[in-house]
Amino acid sequence: MRSEIQKMLLIIVEDVDRWRGQPLHEEIVRTLRRQGVAGATVWTGIEGYGVSGHLHHKGLFGVPDEKPVVIAAVDEEKKLRAVLPAILPMIDGGVALLQDAEVFQP
Repeated sequence: MRSEIQKMLLIIVEDVDRWRGQPLHEEIVRTLRRQGVAGATVWTGIEGYGVSGHLHHKGLFGVPDEKPVVIAAVDEEKKLRAVLPAILPMIDGGVALLQDAEVFQP
């Protein structure tokens, strides 16, 4: 099995966030794909909080509050940094993280 060091871009927003009338996470994935990023995955968090300290979880009567959504994209650092100017204006109130990722492939 071989491995290589890549970068992982993690973008954390809320499931209710929108960009130009569309769900924000969908627009981010479309942008990543359009810019040729190798791959991206989206998942919804169960609970979380950010710098505001506001806890996001199941609300009153078990009705979900806004939930965190994480978009993870893996590729070369150069490619991920190149897409940041298109994505950062979209994530008002969210956060983006760029970190090392060791990618294993059979």
